Amino acid sequence: MTARNSVIWCGLIALSLCGSAALATPPAKLALQGGRIIPVVGDEIASGTILIENGKITAIGEKVDIPFDAMVVDVTGRVLFPGMVDAHSSRGLDVPNEQLPVTPFLDVFDALDPSKLYFEDALRDGITSIHVIVDNNCVIGGVSRVVHPIGLTPDEMTQDVQTSLKLSVAPKRRSDRMVQMATLRETFLELSDYLGDLAETKYEESLEDKDEKIDVGPEEARARGRKLIRSVDYDDKHANLVKLTGGQLGAFVYCETGGDVGRAIRLAKDNGFFDRMTFVLGAACYKAVEEIKATTRPVILGPELIHRERNELTGEIIETFVPKVFADARIKFSLLPHPDGSLGERYLNYQAARCVRNGVTRKKALASITINPAKALGMNDRIGSLQVGKIANIVVFSGDPLDFNSWVDQVYINGIRAYTRDTDVRLKRLFGEETSEVPSGDEKEKVDNEVSVKDSVDQKKPTVTTSEKAGTEKKVTDESKQGS
Repeated sequence: MTARNSVIWCGLIALSLCGSAALATPPAKLALQGGRIIPVVGDEIASGTILIENGKITAIGEKVDIPFDAMVVDVTGRVLFPGMVDAHSSRGLDVPNEQLPVTPFLDVFDALDPSKLYFEDALRDGITSIHVIVDNNCVIGGVSRVVHPIGLTPDEMTQDVQTSLKLSVAPKRRSDRMVQMATLRETFLELSDYLGDLAETKYEESLEDKDEKIDVGPEEARARGRKLIRSVDYDDKHANLVKLTGGQLGAFVYCETGGDVGRAIRLAKDNGFFDRMTFVLGAACYKAVEEIKATTRPVILGPELIHRERNELTGEIIETFVPKVFADARIKFSLLPHPDGSLGERYLNYQAARCVRNGVTRKKALASITINPAKALGMNDRIGSLQVGKIANIVVFSGDPLDFNSWVDQVYINGIRAYTRDTDVRLKRLFGEETSEVPSGDEKEKVDNEVSVKDSVDQKKPTVTTSEKAGTEKKVTDESKQGS
């Protein structure tokens, strides 16, 4: 098999795995019976049933009346958990950021690639909702959207359209904070001038239609003209900024340091989007935890959970586990997977397990990968927990989600079984198992892109331990048994 054919085969596997469920129709009635249920919101159920009708959860409990015409799936010995939510990812795009610093007129929809291996891995890892948004190396980026990791087209993948704009108060690469903040201020001042000119023009046009001459000054003309502006009057360059300042779009604002937090708050308040702002925080931002708490805005912590800093006087390196600081301050936070992590950081449930290991309660850790990111996206009424009325996005684990001996056995999205480990073609190939779905040829030849899923195999290895605190090594298995 040539390298070119290998790459083509990878794409076909990804499209097959991620696309088939999107084209399917959910069974009218489906019952997942006999599994341990971790709903995240509410008490755990040692052995229960989840009833799904037309893609939504209609009943959940120890004893559920199962309709005679329901499809019953026995999940005894398994754990049912809400589909996890990746609240901030640019890996579904061809490039994480544009070279231009200010691009609010762009839409990630135009760059979504359903064949990206990231979506296949996300499904395999139990992530059922992904907020695709440009990365942090920008001033103002394009508009985002929330997708499922299944579908043959961006339309099929989409859960929620035009969710938020991305802004950064941390300096863009090869820039500095003075230039960054000046560019942000200039952008919103230019928007104000544009809206004033547009309003004045609309007022003048209204007088022309009535064959009247303008009888007021520019300020009054602008005030009267604002009422005449329609949404179709905005040009593409400014339309999304108008939605942002008008409360129709959210803002995900990246802060790198504690000092950036105050700048972000002032920017949001000055331009009318404070009530729809979500913090995306670098590790050093824990130093502004009280200021962040006072805002009551959602918080997304970056994938680096440990902040290391050298004491300038003693030379001692001080490590701070950032989620513990936020948990102690009673701030709800969301976690992100680490795309470049060398160990298990690429898995959301591993990030949550690290939190438990470092003193965060199990309840808060589980919420940080499910209901908290759902709230940050304004979708907690639909996803993020197992509750009646919510979309049936369910992950079937072989064991406790925070035990790294567990693996994702099945994934249901909208009540449709989107993934089963037993039929995972790529895992079969990595494990060396025979499958008729693998093309003939030299099976020893490895596809380059298969490296991205190699870590998935590690779920069958013994429990992973870490040593983030000197002299401390505890198994994640033990941590998962801590109470909330």
